[in-house]
Amino acid sequence: MFKVAENETLSVVKAHKKDAPKHVKVWVIVVSDSKYEMKVKGLENADLSGSLITKLFVESGHSVEKYEIVPDSGKLIEEQFETFLRSSADLIVFSGGTGISKRDITVETIKPKLGKILEGFGELFRYLSYKEIGAAAFLSRAFSGVIDRKIVFCLPGSPNAVKLAVEKLILPEIGHVVKIVRR
Repeated sequence: MFKVAENETLSVVKAHKKDAPKHVKVWVIVVSDSKYEMKVKGLENADLSGSLITKLFVESGHSVEKYEIVPDSGKLIEEQFETFLRSSADLIVFSGGTGISKRDITVETIKPKLGKILEGFGELFRYLSYKEIGAAAFLSRAFSGVIDRKIVFCLPGSPNAVKLAVEKLILPEIGHVVKIVRR
């Protein structure tokens, strides 16, 4: 059996990340009836998750081109998604609507439109969530995929889940992923 030394494997990973963009354009769309109502009423801090996603991307040198809160409406989610596809942004992050309640429809609205699903993202997210919150992690339907040289992430609405996904999974690989989908 052929065995590759660990440092050789790391060299291959580094080579794949070479020349990856250091700056990507991001859209953040929060899907939540309650956060939308708070926004409409003009309440401060209507949405902690979207603000956190924005902060983490900006602090990492990326630009957030759009940040919007929409209610749990398939039509409004789809409108945001279609507009994103026509934009110059590299990726979109949806936060909310990935649970199992009747109102959670982000997954049903977005997933069928994608060309490729990155199965490992959801699997790793749920594994890391399990380590933090236990068996309730399987209630999340978080996923990622690709369409038209653009990347899509659908995350839960919880600030802790957003922090975990963005810090541990998305930011460490985003330049690499953008480089690959641009090919």
